[in-house]
Amino acid sequence: METMTAERLLSNVIGGEERGSASGSTMPVIAPATGEVIADVPLSNSGDLDEAVQAAQTAQSDWTHMPLKDRVQVFYRMKTLVEEEKDHLAEVLTRENGKTLAESAGEIARAVECLEFAASLPQTAVGDILEVSRGVECKTTRHPLGVVAGITPFNFPFMVPLWMIPMAIALGNAFILKPSPLTPLSAMEIARLLKQAGLPDGVFSIVHGDKTIVEAICDHTGISALGFVGSTHVAKLVFERGVQAGKRVRALGGAKNHLVVVPDADPEMTATNVVASVTGCAGQRCMAASVLLAVGDTEHIIGRIREKMAAMKGGRELGAIISEQAYDRIMGYIERAEANGATLTLDGREAVAEDAPEGGRFLGPSIIDHATPDHEASCEEIFGPTLTIIRCETLDEALAIENANPYGNAAAIYTSSGATAEYFVDRADAGMIGVNIGVPVPREPFAFGGWNDSSFGDGDITGPGAIDFWTKTKKITTKWSDQHRSNWMS
Repeated sequence: METMTAERLLSNVIGGEERGSASGSTMPVIAPATGEVIADVPLSNSGDLDEAVQAAQTAQSDWTHMPLKDRVQVFYRMKTLVEEEKDHLAEVLTRENGKTLAESAGEIARAVECLEFAASLPQTAVGDILEVSRGVECKTTRHPLGVVAGITPFNFPFMVPLWMIPMAIALGNAFILKPSPLTPLSAMEIARLLKQAGLPDGVFSIVHGDKTIVEAICDHTGISALGFVGSTHVAKLVFERGVQAGKRVRALGGAKNHLVVVPDADPEMTATNVVASVTGCAGQRCMAASVLLAVGDTEHIIGRIREKMAAMKGGRELGAIISEQAYDRIMGYIERAEANGATLTLDGREAVAEDAPEGGRFLGPSIIDHATPDHEASCEEIFGPTLTIIRCETLDEALAIENANPYGNAAAIYTSSGATAEYFVDRADAGMIGVNIGVPVPREPFAFGGWNDSSFGDGDITGPGAIDFWTKTKKITTKWSDQHRSNWMS
């Protein structure tokens, strides 16, 4: 399987080979930073998925009988390959996604952590054993589910697939990936690296496509479990449809993350951190700062945030917006904010670097200030480099606004007081909480996952909880005749 270096028609990966789609339909893959077509991706149909499932079932029957310690060797080797090729992989990622090279390098580094955690499974995915009575032993063993699948988004096309793939495959499953059609090149690199690392053909497959193939994956009776990361609207649909088809489903959705700033927060640290949270990946991440709840007299901090954001330009510090549709959506929120009574204290629509590539979709940061809690910019996920500010008199008022929002990915507070931080941590209704950190993404082995409408299904697809999600448990009770140790259970 060749490295993706030039424009070409992509293929599905089934049985270790690249195969064209039976549908014959394709869509262009457009580089967000230049507007050029860099590849064409097939839009597969249910027949393509049937082929992938059949190949996966055949490969999985042998793969599952390999000892866990042997299976994880693939990911030891893949980790080394990723580290050796990190610059090339970052370039591919930046080309298809539009984020900066530094952001791509960070994504690759976090993906390596996922490979490392999977390689530790012989020490962590162990069953329990207990002598429950004289001569009577109870133990548990873990077993794979069979063929499983993952549907992943455009914004982290290398890292998010590796939230799922190493854990699911190391635990004995065969895995089918459906990457975003906007960013399929990183998925092809993953397939190449897995093959180089020695993964048997068919254990990993890629089936490209759009809504049609998502629905086919949800419905396919040969797929036992499904991981999904994307918007809340689609996450809920995937969860309901997958569960109805008898699958185990973990679907992670979008968010509207609130950062609370109180007057005693360190001004410089807070401003730097808030700006990084708002503008990282051009705001196209479900953990980005979206709403700033400014409690009391915090104008000295807000002013510093504004200064730092005003110095940033799209196409320089900020990467590109993924698509024309996304660009227009973000622009619409900014335009309507002015019309609906909020104050646009920083307008990123024209804040584009002079040397930004022509044909690219770039925006600078925007600040929508003095918004009300029911304003659309306060409630809806914009998924761009915008910060909405709501002024609050008390921390309890800020908490009430945070906890009333339907999402629950992240919430953070900036303060120098441990007591204030503890008060907030205990009361904020979100699955991932930050204290003086605006992107509180837990690192391995802690699992990523929010609450409320940011999350559907039980368990985790990262961390120790993923061991339970991608396996089923067998309980075994054993008793042998032993006249010398007989008791009431004999």
